[in-house]
Amino acid sequence: MPRDRRPARSIRVLLAEDQGMMRGALALLLGMEPDIEVVAQVGAGDAIVDAALLHRPDVALLDIELPGMSGLDAAALLREEAPGCRVLILTTFGRPGYLRRALEAGAAGFLVKDGPVEELAEAIRRVLTGETVLDPALAAAALSAGPSPLTARESDVLKASTDGATVADIAARLHLSESTVRNYLSSAIGKTNTRNRMEALREARHQGWL
Repeated sequence: MPRDRRPARSIRVLLAEDQGMMRGALALLLGMEPDIEVVAQVGAGDAIVDAALLHRPDVALLDIELPGMSGLDAAALLREEAPGCRVLILTTFGRPGYLRRALEAGAAGFLVKDGPVEELAEAIRRVLTGETVLDPALAAAALSAGPSPLTARESDVLKASTDGATVADIAARLHLSESTVRNYLSSAIGKTNTRNRMEALREARHQGWL
């Protein structure tokens, strides 16, 4: 499409990225595409849904690790609150577990940040037409890796283990008994093939299961 001719209606894009310089650069580069308009920029995950309801983007371009709320959680909320908005995950962390969780949350695409902006712009156009756009190497890795072995409760208990939380702290936070928390932690440690809950937490995050 010639760059000196902008179509009657551009693709409206919401951009969620916590690093200000990266966010500004992406907005500038995408804005140079003749058929793409960045209508909203946010730096926190918990600002995504409100911005989408206000600006009505066609595509939401979301990072995963954001303050306030992850891009994956925001994608699931967008599916409920703004079903007409297609979600494209763009992240530094190309982990098979993240890809699976993104698709479960309703994302239409998943790309890593090391690709050219022309590829990103084309992905935006493709997801708007109903296609699913995935990084091919990551898609193959996700298929070979399989789903997360952790149950929802094991994941919750691991996530609650951050910041030096004790078993009693986790039990109170999740409204579980301390013995139940210990059982979930023991199971998660076994499934991640680690020695303790902090190693299990790191491994689960590395795999993209949390």
